[in-house]
Amino acid sequence: MKYMDKMEIKGKWNEWKGKLKQAHGELTDDDLRYEEGKEDELLGRIQQKTGKAKDEVVKWLRSLG
Repeated sequence: MKYMDKMEIKGKWNEWKGKLKQAHGELTDDDLRYEEGKEDELLGRIQQKTGKAKDEVVKWLRSLG
């Protein structure tokens, strides 16, 4: 699966951030901090905290809309 590009993440991040925190209470604001150019780091932090593979994280985020 192709990973998400920065425009896809940036455009939807505020909505996704809230849904991620609801679904995975262990994620902190620091874990979910979006920094332009560091999208892979962000996905890595989510992957580490949730125990999901990167492809699973990307697929789940895309399913959120």
